[in-house]
Amino acid sequence: MDWLTNKINLPDQGFYQKALNKQAQLTKPLGSLGLLENIAVRLAALQKTEQPAIEKVWVSVFAADHGIAEESVSAFPQVVTTEMVKNFANESAAINVLSRFVNADFEVIDVGLLAATDISGIIVERAGNGTANFAKQAAMTEEQLRKALTTGKSAVERAKKQQSQLFIGGEMGIANTTSASAIAVALTGLPVAQLTGAGTGLDDAAIQHKAKVIQQSLILHQKFLENPLKVLQYLGGFEIAALLGAYIFSAQQGLPVLIDGFICSVAALLAVKINPETKSWFFYAHRSQEKGHQIVLEQLQANPLLDLNMRLGEGSGAVAAVPLLQMACKLHNEMATFEQAEITTQ
Repeated sequence: MDWLTNKINLPDQGFYQKALNKQAQLTKPLGSLGLLENIAVRLAALQKTEQPAIEKVWVSVFAADHGIAEESVSAFPQVVTTEMVKNFANESAAINVLSRFVNADFEVIDVGLLAATDISGIIVERAGNGTANFAKQAAMTEEQLRKALTTGKSAVERAKKQQSQLFIGGEMGIANTTSASAIAVALTGLPVAQLTGAGTGLDDAAIQHKAKVIQQSLILHQKFLENPLKVLQYLGGFEIAALLGAYIFSAQQGLPVLIDGFICSVAALLAVKINPETKSWFFYAHRSQEKGHQIVLEQLQANPLLDLNMRLGEGSGAVAAVPLLQMACKLHNEMATFEQAEITTQ
C-alpha cells in the first residue's frame, strides 16, 4: 500500500495564470460567472492547456456488502445491494440514465457482494463476501483492504487507457452510510449524532439506534484507530476502500476527479488525510441531503457545485454536475475577448 503516498503533481501555475488572464479579458465583468470561471481556470492548470475540456467522462460504481447491516441500521434489506447491481448491469438505474446523458463510459464492479454472482456485464474484483460486522470485529483484514484499494486503482487504469478527462466514482452497499459516518467521526473527532443521518430513509428512533451502534463500535476499536488506513480497515467498506484507491491514483495519474455525495466525500477525506496533494485534483459535485455531508465538506474546505436535495449515491450527483464542468470549459474557450468584440472597457 506504499503507492498511496506516491508523489502527486501540483497544478501548473503557468497555465493557471494564463487562464486567469484570459478570464479577465472575456466579455463579462470579472467574476460574474462565479464558480464556472474557477472550474475553467483550475482545469486549465490541471490539464496543462489553454483549452481545457471535459469531453470523455468515466464512471465506476463500486458495490459491496457490509456486515454492520446485521445491526438493523438500514431501512432496506441487504439483498438490495445485489439487486441494484443487477439493475446497473441492465442499464436501468438513475446512474445509467445520467451517464448516458453525458455520454460517459460506465462500469460496475463487484468489490465484495455478500455472495459471488454470475451477473453479466459486471467486473468482478472481490475482496471478500462483504465486510465483517464492525460492531464485533474489524470490518476487514489488511489483505482485504489492500485488494479493495487495488480495485480502485485498476478502475483508474481503465479510465486512463480510454483517455478519459474526468473520473467519477460511485458506490452501492446497503448500510454504507453507517460505515461512512463511523469513519467521519473517527477522522474528525466530532460527536456521532452530528454525522449520523437517515441513510436509505430511517425514522428518528432508527437513526438514534444507528448512532448508538456507531458509538459502541468506536469504543470497541478505539485503540486501533491510529491512522486513516486503520480507521478504514476497522470501520470501512470494500467500496469505500476502492473509492479511496481510485481517488488517490487518479490524482497521481493527473486525472481530475468529481466527487459525489456523503460516502464519496468521506473517501475523499480519507484520501486528503493520507496524501494531502490529492486535494488539488478534486471537484465536489453537490451538497447531499444526508446529515453529516456538510460537515465533511467543511473539513475538506470544499465548495460544491449543486444543492438539489439529493441523497441517492451511485455517483448520481456527480454525473448530474458534469454539464457544469463542460459549460465552464466552453465559456472559457469560446467567448470573445473585449478586443475581439470591439467593446470599450474604459
